[in-house]
This record gives sequence, structure tokens and C-alpha cells, in this order.
Amino acid sequence: MKTTNHILATAIATLLIAPAAFATNGTNMTGVSAVSSALGGTGTAAYFGAANVIINPAMIGKGEGTIVGFGGTLFKPSVSNDGGTGGDKQNSSADTFVIPSVAISSRINESLSFGIGMFGTSGMGVDYSGYPAGATDMTRGLFKAQSQLQIMRIVPTIAYNTANAGIGFSPILQYGALDVNYDPTGLGMGLSKFGSGTASDLGYGFTLGGYYDLSKQFTVGAAYTSAINMKYKNQLNSSTGAAANFTGFGLSGITDNLEQPAEIKVGAAYTMGNIMLTGDLKQVRWGEAKGYKDFGWQDQNVIALGLKYTQPGYWLGVGYNKADNPIKAQDATLPGGGAINMFNNIFFPATTESHFSVGGGYNLTKAVSLDGAVVYAPEVTTTVATGMGNNTTSHSQMSYTMSVRYKF
Repeated sequence: MKTTNHILATAIATLLIAPAAFATNGTNMTGVSAVSSALGGTGTAAYFGAANVIINPAMIGKGEGTIVGFGGTLFKPSVSNDGGTGGDKQNSSADTFVIPSVAISSRINESLSFGIGMFGTSGMGVDYSGYPAGATDMTRGLFKAQSQLQIMRIVPTIAYNTANAGIGFSPILQYGALDVNYDPTGLGMGLSKFGSGTASDLGYGFTLGGYYDLSKQFTVGAAYTSAINMKYKNQLNSSTGAAANFTGFGLSGITDNLEQPAEIKVGAAYTMGNIMLTGDLKQVRWGEAKGYKDFGWQDQNVIALGLKYTQPGYWLGVGYNKADNPIKAQDATLPGGGAINMFNNIFFPATTESHFSVGGGYNLTKAVSLDGAVVYAPEVTTTVATGMGNNTTSHSQMSYTMSVRYKF
């Protein structure tokens, strides 16, 4: 047990200092564990172990004994932007991130279960601070742009279950950090350098979920996660302090609030012998979230599908996740429209849509299993009008997740 405690302490410490990463459904990760990631990010009605505390807290009521899971994701986004020149694109150097996770669930008695998880759930970031060969501030159009958003959630959970149903509740403590900076001094617009260092905040919310077994083979589930308001001082505000530079781009009324949006999801899982089919439908309410709605984001519908094949000692899985780009292009002829398009496409290009996944797991012992998943998001190219021409971003992703599960 001392070894296990040491491993958990190390995982928690790593999580607290983890950098931001690009995410997939908008700024949110498609999955938070190897099993969920392999099966397209599903889990609203399928039991995957302690990681269910972040997906649907009611599902830990299907567990037995005590389960400890920890692991991490190596995230490799590939983002490039042409700076509005229509020529060669410059690659963002923010192309490698590590996102750790840890979760524990334990049965208290026949009807009650407890769990807690700590996850990096959302993030984004670009780094165009390096000059491409032969480029200057006047020709590159990216003005050394850098952005970094990181969101971490601590999620204690209590779940109640009967023979064929369950409910669960998770209060959420959310830590967020945001840094936006750029240097437009060479663009001839009378602007100075922007950036006041990383700002952070704590926010609070909750997830409420439930499930019902229609039969031994067929489970349905649903969960709601509240919006969590965050405020990052001097990062987005267009009227005071260093952030007044946004006014030079024609933006007004922008605050420092950047709210993580509410989510509603429903799911189903059907088992046929050693094959399980899972499916989730989710709506992410970017269009109602402070900050995101100011930059033209709209509600995003997500469909996730997974298939898991299980044999004694191992499992294999595949998945698919589809979510349309939540960023709505603005009319560049209207005040601020072109500036919003430019800001989204350069700083926050959360544009990937389709995600293909594969994974598997192997029982090392009766108590220990090793799981892994690979997720690929094909390249998406987005061109928007900025009022000074067009700006084009290309974005693709690869991620590799490994996790270890202990069952006591």
C-alpha cells in the first residue's frame, strides 16, 4: 500500500504542474481515460472503472471493491497558419503536451460508492514566437502570437445504486490558467506589445448523473455538468490595463471571463456476449458561456460511438467521435467581425471535427491491468476573412494514452 500511495502522490503532483494542451471537442478532451478514449469518448452508460467519476458519477455504482487508476496522455497537435499571406504556413511550436490523470472509486456498502478523480479536462495553445525563414513582422501576420489555456478538475463523487439503477453527484473544484500574448508593433497599426503573464482562477460546479438497466444487457444513462465561470485578469478585457490593445483590433465589450460551458449528455451501452456497443450524444453549450459567446462560439453537438471486444485477460476497442467546429465565422464587414475571426483562427483554432480511436488492455495480474489508446484527428483547414484579407489555419492531432488500474 505504501508503494501505491507513493505512485498516487507522484501522479497528483504531476497533474498540478501539467501544461495546457490542445483539445478536441472545442477545447475539451474527447476522453479522460484509456478505455473511454479508445471507445470514442463514450462512458455515460458504460462502466469503465474509477474514471467514470468525470463522465457520469452514477456509473461508479456498478463497481466492486476499490479501484485505483492513473495514467497520462501524450498529446501531439499539429497547427499551422499562413499569417494572412496566402503563402506558406508557419508551424506552431506548441506541439507536445503531457496530460496526467488519477482516479479512485470504492464501494462503501451494497448501495453506496465513493470516488474522487483529478483530471486535465480542457486546454488549448499555440506558439508562433519564432520567425520563419526570411519573414518579418510586416509579412508574417502572426505577431509572435502565443496562447495557453489549461483546465484541471478535482471531482469527489458519491453514488447510490439499487439492483438496476443508480444516481451520482460530483461537486467540482476547477483550476484554470490562461495566458494570451502577442507583439504587433511591426504591423503599422500603432499597437504595443500585449501580455501580462499567466492569470489563474478557481471555479466551482457540479455533475449530476444517473443510469437505468433496461435489461442485463442494455443500460441507458444521462448526466448534466454545470457551467463554471472563470475570470483571468488582464487576458481578454478590452477596456482596461494591458488588454486595452484589443480595442485596436476593433473589439469592444470583451471581459476577462472565460466560462467552461455546461454539458448535457445521454448514452446507451448494449452487451452481446463478449462484445459491447456504446454510444453517447452530448451538447456542449459554448454559445451560452461567458467569453466564448463573445468570440462567436456556438453550441456544439457531439456524437461518440465505441465497440469493445473482451476476452479473459484482455480487451480490444475502436471508436469514433464527431463534433462540428463550434467557432462561427463572423461577418468581417461588421465592426470587430474580422478581428474576432483572426483571434479565433490564430490563438484558439479548436477546429478539429472527426476523431478515430483504437485501444486495448491486458491484465498483468488478477489485480493489475494496463490499458492504452490512440486517437487520430485528421487535418482540418479553416479560412476566415479578417477585414485585411483571409487567414488560413490547418490543424490535426494525435494522442497516445496509457493507464494502469489496480483493483483491491
